[in-house]
Amino acid sequence: MENQQLARKLKRRHVQMIALGGAIGTGLFLGSGTAIQKAGPSILLAYAIGGFFCYLMMRALGELLLSDTRKHSFLEFVNQYLGKKYEFAIGWTYWLCWVSLAMADLTASGIYIRYWFPGIPQWLTPLIIIVILLAFNLLSVSAFGELEYWFSMIKVVAIVALIVTGVALIGSSATVGGHTVTMANLVSHGGFFPKGLSGFVMSFSLVIFAFTGIEMVGITAGEAENPEKELPRAINSLPLRISFFYVGALLVIMSIYPWTAITPAQSPFVQVFSDVGIKAAASIINFVVLTAALSACNSAIFSTSRTLFTLSHGDNAPKWMGKVNRYNVPARSLAFSSGILLVIVVLNYVMPSTVFTLISNVATTNFIIVWCSLLACHLVYKRTMDSSHNPFKLPLFPWTNWATMAFFIAVTVVLCFDPVNRWAVIGSVVWFAALLGSETLLRRRQAQS
Repeated sequence: MENQQLARKLKRRHVQMIALGGAIGTGLFLGSGTAIQKAGPSILLAYAIGGFFCYLMMRALGELLLSDTRKHSFLEFVNQYLGKKYEFAIGWTYWLCWVSLAMADLTASGIYIRYWFPGIPQWLTPLIIIVILLAFNLLSVSAFGELEYWFSMIKVVAIVALIVTGVALIGSSATVGGHTVTMANLVSHGGFFPKGLSGFVMSFSLVIFAFTGIEMVGITAGEAENPEKELPRAINSLPLRISFFYVGALLVIMSIYPWTAITPAQSPFVQVFSDVGIKAAASIINFVVLTAALSACNSAIFSTSRTLFTLSHGDNAPKWMGKVNRYNVPARSLAFSSGILLVIVVLNYVMPSTVFTLISNVATTNFIIVWCSLLACHLVYKRTMDSSHNPFKLPLFPWTNWATMAFFIAVTVVLCFDPVNRWAVIGSVVWFAALLGSETLLRRRQAQS
């Protein structure tokens, strides 16, 4: 197994764009309209608060990863500080996170493609995408990094174009879609909290879904050329990215229109570009959100294969999943995860109208479980190891660690107030408990054999 190692071939621009792509997903392009209707202008504060705690979680993860750069995955730290049982449960839960997220985005991709080609069956597009992305990921980690770099670049250009257009309109006091463009729209239609405290609190479920995958940069650290420099750079730029891309974009959108004029059935990006006279706006934004979905699928195939690779080397998955090909890519793990993703092809054929909502709720809940586990792992590390030599520390520890964990637990409680989300939470908790129990049985069988 000594030659079965991952290659460190991700360059600085790859790591930076992967971190950027992890913070910008379909939740912003598509889900922001629903989020605005749920909370009104106060969604800006919800994104700022959610982004702040996600940043603290990433700082804790960064401190863990840089405490020992010989380790290639946060699962190795989970094994060291929480034990093998939790490495098994958290590893397979993280695998499920990305598999379910990929299934949701593959479903969305089928819907986006049907905008141009309505005659194509919804199940066919996911099948084609899985095959293409698998081929790219099998080549080398550099191929993955290059693909993700350009996926992220497209998303960034779209958001920058929206913000620049919005600022120009605000400065000119123009009229768009029958509404005067002014920042007064943020408070002149029911105030900043038009849906009250309940609407503000309930919006956090959508906020967290938008940030799922933000920890992806922690997975790429194991294959970065210089993790000691690139990981802190990527994590420390998170507040600026969240402020500019999420808060900035939604601030501009709700200045162009009163929040009451934004329809959740349509992407606010399409609405803005259409009303300013860009006739091809719907097609352009459809291409951008398709790119965002492909980016999430690409990241999912990458992260699930690396998770299985680490689980295999920790005796938590079959040995054959820990093999790499001549490009130092875990090809067998890639093939297994891609094969599991084919389940979504069947689901899109059987239940095309409800599959997206169900799977996205499962992804959100399981990501929260993983994030809380990472914070617990960081807590044990700080209390049992000498961290004085670590140059990248979580500020104001332990208060920030406990506060971040409490925030994510509170969001989980909020999820339970929605009937659909409640079943996702229950199912995820049962899944995690079942993994802990099955790990115990697995070790007993290994001891007896």
